[in-house]
Amino acid sequence: MSEGHGRAAWAHTSAILALLANAHRDPKKHSAFTPGDFNPYEAQERCKPHTKTRDLSVLKAVFVDHPQGGSKP
Repeated sequence: MSEGHGRAAWAHTSAILALLANAHRDPKKHSAFTPGDFNPYEAQERCKPHTKTRDLSVLKAVFVDHPQGGSKP
């Protein structure tokens, strides 16, 4: 319940920070800010690690093409 309260408070605060930052930015040098740029909860959700898929052909060769424990053809 306290995390929900913190998220709501940061949503409000980040909206105000984005408003202030956009009011004082130079539109020629920087694009518009969003509340997500200032919200630490949204930064955690955006920075989740992405797993990369590796080549699994080695596993296919070991487990599918040459299974252990079976009779050899």
